[in-house]
Amino acid sequence: MTDTTSQFDGAAIGLETTEPSAWSAATWFAVVSMAATSFALVSAEFLPAGLLTPMARDLGISEGTAGQVVTATASVGAVAALLSNVLIGRLNRKAVLVGLSALAVGSNILASLATDFWLLLLGRAGLGIALSGFWALSVAVVARLVGASATGRGMAIVTLGVSLATIAAPSMGALISDWLGWRSAMAMTAGLAALAMLLQLLSLPTLPANTSNSLADVFRLTRRGGIQLGMLAILLLMTGHFAGSVYVRPFLEQVTLLETRSIALALLGFGVASVIGNVAGGRMADASIRIALAVTAVLMSFAALALVLWGTHTGAAFALVTLWGFAFGMAPVVLPTNLSRAAPDALEAAGSLMVVSFQVAISIGAVFGGYIVDHYGAVGPLTLTALLAASTVALALLQPRS
Repeated sequence: MTDTTSQFDGAAIGLETTEPSAWSAATWFAVVSMAATSFALVSAEFLPAGLLTPMARDLGISEGTAGQVVTATASVGAVAALLSNVLIGRLNRKAVLVGLSALAVGSNILASLATDFWLLLLGRAGLGIALSGFWALSVAVVARLVGASATGRGMAIVTLGVSLATIAAPSMGALISDWLGWRSAMAMTAGLAALAMLLQLLSLPTLPANTSNSLADVFRLTRRGGIQLGMLAILLLMTGHFAGSVYVRPFLEQVTLLETRSIALALLGFGVASVIGNVAGGRMADASIRIALAVTAVLMSFAALALVLWGTHTGAAFALVTLWGFAFGMAPVVLPTNLSRAAPDALEAAGSLMVVSFQVAISIGAVFGGYIVDHYGAVGPLTLTALLAASTVALALLQPRS
């Protein structure tokens, strides 16, 4: 397998340097179009969190059943991530990205028009394919746009869309749903995807395939020690995060004894800090991925453990939730960059393994977090977060210096 997607492809868009301050306007436009796509896709992914009650009532199903639309997105996404870079063959990567955005448009429209649960599920499954395909290609495409040495900063801009969507989608979805109905809220995500598709058409340079991957190529990549460490880092840190972060609100209610308005303010601090963490993570990853991974894990472990120890104090709880948000903002930049460093000759295949690792971590974290909170209360999941993040610190020390 020969893959040169990690090589500097600045000639396609007129780049002379990988320093962000020297990126051409065309480069900025292309990277921003990728960020707009991540915002559109992740907004659609997180939207049901604010729509479950009216959606369930309209379709005549329980809220628990309606919640399975999130599971469907993640489950289909995990399988699609493994196969996406195999199925696209030697298609132009710009055409693939535009096609994935078009799929997101169609899937969101179908979900907004669904008359029963199964049509809704089908629409969400299509979104899962679009999501995983985009993220599987993201690192390789960004490396071609900005150069391998600036991949961290490029990915920081792209994942900024994730942080903004995490803040905006559930709350805006709930507001729009109350005002215009849940179907209108779902349809608006189709509009966001359409706008992202237009930006891609206007800004992305032609990106001819440098290789076509087979499933054997993807699995062969897992034999590399750096890939194994990179996947393990994702599994440990993200399993810990998703096991604990889902239960931050119950913790703040039961342990810190905050009212709803104060909890909303604390979660807003988490979201704002994650945006700042995106930027810091990108710069740190390009300087030293080993240090960036260690810092991300240390901050998350400390924030979770300190919440367990001192979370009864309101001021401490606010500060530590914000610190957790900062660490979480770093993670989507640092973890993919860390994995990609082990496969500069096979970024697309590595991207597939990266997305699979994230999806598996989300699923495992949800299962273990739910079990622990039922048996040990709201403190339990945060303890697991601290332990798994601390394990990631030890793993970071095994990374080669860079």
